[in-house]
Amino acid sequence: MARSDAAGDASATRAWRKPPFIANPWLRYGLWLGVLIYLVWALGSLPFNWERIAEGLPRASRIFGGGFPPDFSRSGLLLTGFKESLQIAVLATLLGVLLSIPFAVMAAKNIVPKPVYLFGRAVIIVSRSFHPVIVAILFVAAVGFGPLAGVLTLTVYSIGFVGKLLAEEIEEIDWGQVEAMKATGAGYFAILTYAVFPQILPRQVGLSMYQLDSNLRASAVVGIVGAGGIGATLMNAFGRYDYDFAFAILLVIIAMILVSEGISGWIRKRIW
Repeated sequence: MARSDAAGDASATRAWRKPPFIANPWLRYGLWLGVLIYLVWALGSLPFNWERIAEGLPRASRIFGGGFPPDFSRSGLLLTGFKESLQIAVLATLLGVLLSIPFAVMAAKNIVPKPVYLFGRAVIIVSRSFHPVIVAILFVAAVGFGPLAGVLTLTVYSIGFVGKLLAEEIEEIDWGQVEAMKATGAGYFAILTYAVFPQILPRQVGLSMYQLDSNLRASAVVGIVGAGGIGATLMNAFGRYDYDFAFAILLVIIAMILVSEGISGWIRKRIW
C-alpha cells in the first residue's frame, strides 16, 4: 500500500515538458542575446528623422480629418474603377491558375525528368522573385498604362504562388495510385489524369479561391503604378488632395475584399 502511494506521489510530481528547440542552454540563451543585440543595433542605426516625424503628425491628422465623411458623390468613377479591378483579378486568376498547372507538373521532381524539373522550378522561382508592384512597373513600360499591364502582372504573380504550392502537393501524393495505373499499362498523361490530378483537385480549388482574393487586393496596389483598376483612381484622388473621395475608395476596397472572402468561404463549404 505504501509502495503504491509512493508511486502515485512520484507520478503526480512528474509532468511532461516540451523539450526546447535548442538543447544546449548556452547556445539557446546566447542566440536570444544575439537577436536582442541585433535589434538594438538595427533600431539605432536606422536614420530616423524625429523632427520630420513630428512635423508630419499634424499633416497626417489633417489627411485623416479630411477623409471624414467619405465622399460617394462620384459613384460612377468608383464603380468604373471597381469593375476594372474585378475584371483584372478574375482574368489574371483564370490565366494564372491554368498556366500554373503545367508548370507545377514540371516542377514536381517525382513525376518528371530532372531537366524538366529544373526548368519548371526556375520558372516558378523567377515568378516569385519580385513583388507585383515591380512586375507592374515593367509591364507598364512594356505594354503601356492600363488594365493589360495589370492582368499580365497578376498572371505572373499567380503562376509563382499557385505553381509552387501545387508542385509541393504533387510531390506528396499517394504513390500507390500511380503504381496501380502503371501496372495496367497506362501512359504518362493517363496517369496524370486519373492518378495525380484527382489527388490534388481539392487543393487546387482552395488555392484558386485564395489566389482570387489575393489578386483582388493586389489589383488595387498595382493600379497605383498605372496598371489599371481602382488603385489608379485612388492615386489620382490623393494627387488632387481629395481625401474624402480617397477614403471612400478605401472603404470600397475593404468591402470588396470582405465580399470576396464570404463568397470564397461559401464555395469552399459547398465543395468540401
